[in-house]
Amino acid sequence: MDEQQLNAAESQETQQDINELKKVRMDKLAQLKETGANPFEITKYDVTAHAADAKAQFEEAEAQCKSECGDDEERLASLLEEKRPTVSLAGRVMSRRLMGKASFFDISDKSGRIQVYLRMNEVGKEAYDAYKKGDIGDIVGISGFVFRTRMGEISVHAKSITLLSKSLLPLPEKWHGLKDTDVRYRQRYTDLICNPDVKETFIKRSQIISSIRRYLDDKGFMEVETPMLVSNAGGASARPFETHYNALDEDVKLRISLELYLKRLIVGGLERVYEIGRVFRNEGVDTRHNPEFTLMELYQAYTDYHGMMDLTEDLLRYLANEVCGSTTVKYGEYEIDFGKPFERVTMVDAVKKYANVDFTAVETDEQAKELAKAHHIEYEERHKRGDILNLFFEEYVEKNLIQPTFVMDHPVEISPLTKRKPDNPDYVERFELFINTWEICNAYSELNDPVDQRERFAAQEEALSQGDEEANHTDEDFLRALEIGMPPTGGIGYGIDRLVMLLTDSPAIRDVLLFPTMKSQN
Repeated sequence: MDEQQLNAAESQETQQDINELKKVRMDKLAQLKETGANPFEITKYDVTAHAADAKAQFEEAEAQCKSECGDDEERLASLLEEKRPTVSLAGRVMSRRLMGKASFFDISDKSGRIQVYLRMNEVGKEAYDAYKKGDIGDIVGISGFVFRTRMGEISVHAKSITLLSKSLLPLPEKWHGLKDTDVRYRQRYTDLICNPDVKETFIKRSQIISSIRRYLDDKGFMEVETPMLVSNAGGASARPFETHYNALDEDVKLRISLELYLKRLIVGGLERVYEIGRVFRNEGVDTRHNPEFTLMELYQAYTDYHGMMDLTEDLLRYLANEVCGSTTVKYGEYEIDFGKPFERVTMVDAVKKYANVDFTAVETDEQAKELAKAHHIEYEERHKRGDILNLFFEEYVEKNLIQPTFVMDHPVEISPLTKRKPDNPDYVERFELFINTWEICNAYSELNDPVDQRERFAAQEEALSQGDEEANHTDEDFLRALEIGMPPTGGIGYGIDRLVMLLTDSPAIRDVLLFPTMKSQN
């Protein structure tokens, strides 16, 4: 029997065991219903504290009593008995230790775990016997007082216990531990129950997004919402998902970017806008890419890409302090330093440094292609000098950019929505921020010349005709907005998921998405 057959046999055996346990639990539920104790008929339970609150309240009371009693242990015990907090908690039973007429068990809620001490003489024989028939995974309500055991553990001495929900399936850790990443991603609910570190990652994700909103709101930005279903998916180089709008009998696409609608709002005079939302790109799945992901884009009138660099550096330093408590953040084997000024380098200078190729001396597309051949870099016939410069950057430079680095002044060929550099129109006022070799954000001095923008769209249409499925279509309504007039504007897009990966030391994008894209199971 080969390894695959062994795994299949083990999986079948495990499933049989689970099915048998489910039958036992279903029988217990039937007995509860027969006695009029159906937990699913309970509609609410008054929770006065969570596990962490209960512990904090007790420690505060204990500290006050110690300050009053000094070394008088007898008086301390008496005073603690008067001042110990009483609480009502609810949570999932995670472990049980039965000892005749008394038991210890742990419950887990959103704040963590706490131990519960249960005595038959206090909760009554009927309630105690019902508890003994319970299972790990059941959800219970506990009322009682908080105390410290002889072993020094802060616990709840239960005065009453209520079964609030019956668990009909065993938790995965009862078997092999929830380590299989495929199962973890598909069953995130059990992953969150069994792996506290996972819950902490998603708490931090929420804190990161809240902190971004707080920072931008304080800077005078306004949060807005723009359409997800669009007739023309532009603003990025990506292939969109397509669907059909029945009511209008019209094919539409899911947005790949937030850019073009947000810039319409700059034209409308809102001046500082941002959006945090899902975008959808019909591409592959790997450790840094998911077809649907969270993007944050912001646009600020009367500034340029240098203003966006300053804002980005300040924002990331703020996030590191807020979420991680330090401007130095560990990721894998590296320590990322957000405290010192971020390096700023042009794409041409970066390629010259790491590939020893000077593109200021490359004057034609053919010369660029010859260089690519000499360095074994694959390119397409449609590629121009600027495209090949970018291929050199991807091949030689990205892997070296560990500390925060702004890579500036990209070639115009790969930047269809960006303002050209006045002194060198072959390049644009654009930067990408790289950290840990990843692109974290992409920013422009936004192109506000409608004539130039129409020419850029025409170049994109030509690329489409030559097989580039990620090129943009011409957006006539966006051009109309530019013809109304858009002020000089700086804009930027941040990949929120990669930023969360970085600030939570998570190795894959699926580790920071509650429900990542997965192939359907048959």
